[in-house]
Amino acid sequence: MEIDYLKKKFSNSVKFNQNLSKFNWFGVGGNTEILFEVEDKNSLAVFLKKRPQNSKVFPIGAGSNVLIRDKGIKGITILTKKLCNLSIDNNGIITAEAGAMDANVARFARNNGRTGLEFLMGIPGTIGGGIRMNSGAFGTEFKDVLIDVIAINHSGEFKTFQNNELKMGYRQIGIGEDWIFCSARFKSSKGTKIIIEKKMKKIIKLRKDAQPVGVKTGGSTFRNPKNYKAWKLIDQAGCRGLKIGKAMISEKHCNFIINAKNSNATEIEELGEHVRRKVFERSGITLKWEIQRVGIK
Repeated sequence: MEIDYLKKKFSNSVKFNQNLSKFNWFGVGGNTEILFEVEDKNSLAVFLKKRPQNSKVFPIGAGSNVLIRDKGIKGITILTKKLCNLSIDNNGIITAEAGAMDANVARFARNNGRTGLEFLMGIPGTIGGGIRMNSGAFGTEFKDVLIDVIAINHSGEFKTFQNNELKMGYRQIGIGEDWIFCSARFKSSKGTKIIIEKKMKKIIKLRKDAQPVGVKTGGSTFRNPKNYKAWKLIDQAGCRGLKIGKAMISEKHCNFIINAKNSNATEIEELGEHVRRKVFERSGITLKWEIQRVGIK
């Protein structure tokens, strides 16, 4: 009954048995049973209320920090990339929908003469994913600039969370995955466009100099352990350039796994686990995945 309703109500935005490889930066992964592309938060609320209640829900923004396994996702995958509207009020508070690319939010702030969000140029993802991970770059994290966020649970109910209610820590937050982020408000300060532009260009250059670009990768693979850099531990364990199948550790930055030539999710995950073992054998430190691995092996 729910499936028939979804087909009728969301004929242009609901698809079935869709492959997910084109929706993530690794370019891998199997199919999802139901794929829903969100047009606005109200249609998302209707969808969640009418969805098959026994189906799990997984949201994807840019797909930059996720590894979708080869047998796909059993349940519902929600694409939020069309939730990308941006606005600014008279106090310089910037509102960004969850599907907005981080870099676009930084550019929007610059265009409005607002500073404080330049670090977003160094984060390859969307606002929703950035909040979920409390992403950061070049000394600033989401928690430093976030005011509040509007979220919706899997029952289609909205709630506003203040920054402190999210309990944001290093690459994690304190609310469950049953909340999907819809939009967020960010504080900013008055700035000069020329100075803001210089900061952004510097961040872009630093990122290009230090990280692999123009390749299929999911961003930083592992979290930095306390008082250590993951890339250095990986390098010291002799893993720079290591390969399993067609997946490899970047020669440029050891904390990046690259889909070098039509790899699959299994090879990428096996390479990551092999690196974790090598690092533990060398240093006694267990690396924790930063990339979110989802779906069926």
